Amino acid sequence: MMTTMSGAEAMVRMLQLHGVKHIFGLCGDTSLPFYDALYQLDHGMQHILARDERSAAYMADVYARISGRVGVCEGPSGGGATYILPGLVEANDSSSPLLAITTDVSVAARGKFPLTELDQRALFQPVTKWNAMIDLPVQIPLLVRTAFQRMTTGKPGATHLGFPFDVQNGEADGAQIWADAALGQVPAYRVEPPGAEVERMASLLRTAQRPLLVCGGGPIIAGACDEVQRLAELLAAPVATSVSGQGVIPDTHPLALGVVGSNGGTPQTRDVLMSADTVVFIGCRAGSVTTERSRFPAPGRCKILHIDVDPDVIGVNYATDAALVGDAKLALAALCEAIGNGADEDTLHTAHKTVAAAKQEKFEIFREYAYIRDGLIRPETVIDVLQQVTPAESVIVADPGTPCPYFSGYYEHQQAGRYFVTNRA
Repeated sequence: MMTTMSGAEAMVRMLQLHGVKHIFGLCGDTSLPFYDALYQLDHGMQHILARDERSAAYMADVYARISGRVGVCEGPSGGGATYILPGLVEANDSSSPLLAITTDVSVAARGKFPLTELDQRALFQPVTKWNAMIDLPVQIPLLVRTAFQRMTTGKPGATHLGFPFDVQNGEADGAQIWADAALGQVPAYRVEPPGAEVERMASLLRTAQRPLLVCGGGPIIAGACDEVQRLAELLAAPVATSVSGQGVIPDTHPLALGVVGSNGGTPQTRDVLMSADTVVFIGCRAGSVTTERSRFPAPGRCKILHIDVDPDVIGVNYATDAALVGDAKLALAALCEAIGNGADEDTLHTAHKTVAAAKQEKFEIFREYAYIRDGLIRPETVIDVLQQVTPAESVIVADPGTPCPYFSGYYEHQQAGRYFVTNRA
């Protein structure tokens, strides 16, 4: 490693050492040293040119959701920073690990009315999990390492680094260029909940007569799809999801109920949810859409259990009878182990029949509209045809308006994983 290098070169090397393979963005005057470093150094990263900073941020966000790796986007100062910001809002609130690097006017020019001067630190503070301006080249290694640590540990989220022009041209210490490549993807540094709390929740689930799981995007981010399915089968519990949780279990599984809530739920899925005596929220905020403004399940009607890596979401909308704070994969594995013996065949068969009856009624109504041929193109027809022609591994990206409730309610994903993407924040 060189003893000294430019700040721009140091940034490129820090991204490389964190395992970054793709960068989405577009150049501006303040970004020229960074682009020179990307061009001159051998780093193995591909830069994907966007036409707009907003596009760069959304591209990086979806890349992160599908790959599990940190999405990196970049853009220039001033208007570029304001354009890239909406993508960070979306990624942060949807727990997507996104790093935005916005170049800036020189530190030495601040307050002298340079073109495109903007208080980037203040701009990005409310919409990110962590945000910093790099005011000196010597700060680059530490601040990049901090950004990756914040993005990929605990609840994932978006971070921002401001990268002034003179910092890019300044001299950085090559001896400080090191990184933990494990922080380049989620989840990094998994945390297991305490054993006593696991046993408490397991005890409540052993006595549940009609348990039901409501999964958000957390189990997919944590790679806990197998654990969700195992717990569901142990408990004979239908698996409902939020919009973000679609794919946590294949929709073809006999316990897969589908999306619940006001954006994809149906009266049939709501009825199954309301019949549960114990509801387990897993990696789900239990927010207004999934619970239809905290009405389904109705407060006090059933026991509420909550599993989430973020302690701040537990107990906000529902009083909880038991909670586990920790990584979904580790928490669910421990819970399955503590529960021990699974439900008997009769109980499992009854749960399968309940789910099948609800889905049959739902799709009978759906097909009444899907099969009308009167010259109009109905949403149900679009979903029905796409279901027939798309391969199982297809990724559906849907606008959050009209397409979202139709895809969430009626498109059935054939395998577990992130195959549906829509902006939820």
